[in-house]
Amino acid sequence: MRINLQQSMKMSQQMKLAPRMIQSMEILQLPVMALQERVDQELAENVALEVEDRDRTVSESEETAEREKARDENERSESEKGPLEVDNDDGNADDFERLVDMAESWPDDNYTSGSKPSSNRISDAGDRAFDAMANAPARTQSLHDSLVEQFGYFDTTPEVRAFGVYLIQNLDEDGRLQSGLPDLMSAYGRAITYEDAERALTLIQKLDPPGVGARNVQECLLLQLSDELEYRDELEVLISRHLEDLAANRLPAIQRKTGYDLETITAAAEELSHLNPHPGREFRSVPAQAVTPDLAVDRDDDGKYSVRLLDEYTPNLRISKYYIKQLRNNPDAATKEYIKKKIEGAQWLIESIEQRNQTVKKVTEAIVEHQRDFLEKGPEHIHPLKMEEIAEKVGVHVTTVSRAVSDKWVQTPRGLFPLRQFFGGGTTTEDGEDVSWNQIRLKLKTIIEGEDKKKPLSDDALVEALKEDGYNLARRTVTKYRKKMGIPSSRQRREYV
Repeated sequence: MRINLQQSMKMSQQMKLAPRMIQSMEILQLPVMALQERVDQELAENVALEVEDRDRTVSESEETAEREKARDENERSESEKGPLEVDNDDGNADDFERLVDMAESWPDDNYTSGSKPSSNRISDAGDRAFDAMANAPARTQSLHDSLVEQFGYFDTTPEVRAFGVYLIQNLDEDGRLQSGLPDLMSAYGRAITYEDAERALTLIQKLDPPGVGARNVQECLLLQLSDELEYRDELEVLISRHLEDLAANRLPAIQRKTGYDLETITAAAEELSHLNPHPGREFRSVPAQAVTPDLAVDRDDDGKYSVRLLDEYTPNLRISKYYIKQLRNNPDAATKEYIKKKIEGAQWLIESIEQRNQTVKKVTEAIVEHQRDFLEKGPEHIHPLKMEEIAEKVGVHVTTVSRAVSDKWVQTPRGLFPLRQFFGGGTTTEDGEDVSWNQIRLKLKTIIEGEDKKKPLSDDALVEALKEDGYNLARRTVTKYRKKMGIPSSRQRREYV
């Protein structure tokens, strides 16, 4: 085998994203509260970035009014000169001279002038901190902690108490034991008699919530039967022997096997529906996610809709004039390079946020224009919409639209909705009208709610009912959407009395 060394040339195309473009895409994808966290992080890491007090826009004296006028004139002149470029390789002498001039035109800020922060800024910061503490969820007691606390009230032997605590720690999130008592005794690692183990389990099964400590669904439901239930005896028989028939709504079969009449079986099944096969889940607290809308859709007196950004959670940012002066006056080259990079990062962030806000607003305006019928008439009138259509209207790539609507919510006169909800496919009716799948699901739900429950419609009958309204769908499509909506089959929906 011979090894040869040779040189060759190859041409290939590669796409490399600049750091600024990557940052812009990340900022675009952030919802408003995540954007606020990102801004807070940047403020802590970048000394050249600072917050501009929103209240400074209010003039309280002639001096303040003059300063505001000077700033406006300076901004107009700067807009005529074009955007600042802080990342060129030529030293940016002219651009940084402009930054220094702009800094001198700004009124003194609360960070570089040596004065204390304004009372309004302190109040706003205190309000945000108080809201964060007030909205922090309190730690809830777990299922195991609650059961151990209750178990401690029993007067029993140390052996039974220790094994009882061991059994409680082996309960799953439903409050049930996944293993039999002999297996748990073997894994316990300490000597204990079967009588003591059974005594510990019996005590656990007396705790709240009712049904904990069961080894299967039947035992869990049987533990919840109380003498106050009108059909307690019938329920004990149904749970022990006919639970599968009940789940499948095979009431006539239960009638033949038990001799109970249909009225009794139906009434007992109604009582059974109030029992909880998963008692432990009451302690599985899933904190509700607070939704903060990024935008709002308003309707004026003429019936026109407008979109506005809700940016009160995001502070106004600007580049620190103190560090702009330091860039000019500091003689140390390393320090100047450090400040230059910080100013560059601050400028990138400010522009990325501005670009994000403009893109999200334009995308939402295009969505509102397409879904006007939804705003006027309700969710059943939402139209099919693809992201490609909005991308073409706005003049951006489809991936930009996807990032712009990701985790974003909009407050409309119809309520609060995620922007992604306005996208979806659909079909065409026999009249040539485009309808969304959401509209079809609502129609399917309406048909099932209005059916005769003693003779519920099969999936084939649902296909025919939809066809009468102009929706020509395959049976498998109807079945798929029925299952997605959690609607049981016609046999399970049937009522016998």
